[in-house]
Amino acid sequence: MKFLVVGAGAVGGYFGGRLLEKGEDVTFLVRYKRQEQLLDHGLMLESVNGNFKTQPKMVVEGEEGEFDVVLIGTKAYHLEQAVEAVKPFVHKNTVIIPMLNGISHVDMLKKAFSEEQVIGGLCFIESTVTEDGIIKQTSSAHHFTFGELNGEYTDRVKRIEDAFQGANAKVKVSDNILQEMWHKYLFITTMSGVTTLYGQPVGPIRELKEGSEIVKGLFNEIAAIMRAEGAPIADDIERVQYERFMEIEGTMKSSMQRDMEKHAAVEADHLQGYLLTKACRHQLETPILKNIYVNLKLYENHR
Repeated sequence: MKFLVVGAGAVGGYFGGRLLEKGEDVTFLVRYKRQEQLLDHGLMLESVNGNFKTQPKMVVEGEEGEFDVVLIGTKAYHLEQAVEAVKPFVHKNTVIIPMLNGISHVDMLKKAFSEEQVIGGLCFIESTVTEDGIIKQTSSAHHFTFGELNGEYTDRVKRIEDAFQGANAKVKVSDNILQEMWHKYLFITTMSGVTTLYGQPVGPIRELKEGSEIVKGLFNEIAAIMRAEGAPIADDIERVQYERFMEIEGTMKSSMQRDMEKHAAVEADHLQGYLLTKACRHQLETPILKNIYVNLKLYENHR
């Protein structure tokens, strides 16, 4: 299969690199600045799971080609531009798999392409790109999950699964990808929210009784919004994810926190802002979420 990875950053660059390491046919759709960086230094992964370096194939906006699978690993604030850039590389049988956080991008992709072309995807990874273009992955988690939105195990899903088989990453097919995407949305919005609000990794926050109470309260607020929206989340997902938060590596930071530390853009409106809009529509009080959103918007207004 021919893979096109949109973006060679912390997510797309990592999983695309692992596919390349395995020997699959992978091309990266990149901006000119990133293209120059990769031409000069190659695609470099520095990971607790093993380092890898290669000179990847690349295309830029305005070129053309056809690919079987498109992995969209950009940030939400680059998605509209990425969609336009990728259109010349998509044919009627191309499969589009988003790797973004959140949920609102699914409908956007269906409108930009077609409902049949888009399947669900999510990843759990703590990674960042340094100023010199190295993708650094600092904790052991490197999970990528995908699947048909209707839960079927189709031939195309099997072919993609086969392509990832043996790659240095934990990849699985889900028969309930929408639920998993909502669950990831709940977890990452909570984790990114508290780590950016307090400027700390998860360990110091949960060590304080008051900190763990804030985390639990935020899980409850967000889950209430999702249920009001009719999201397919599990009955006890707040408890499950709170327990998970209390068990993950204490040094872990959210990608949003790492972006703030680099004075980069953040996905405040795509994650926290989207949920606040839904909370307002359902007349739900969400004081912790609102406080986190204010902090993020103040950062955006003054960075």
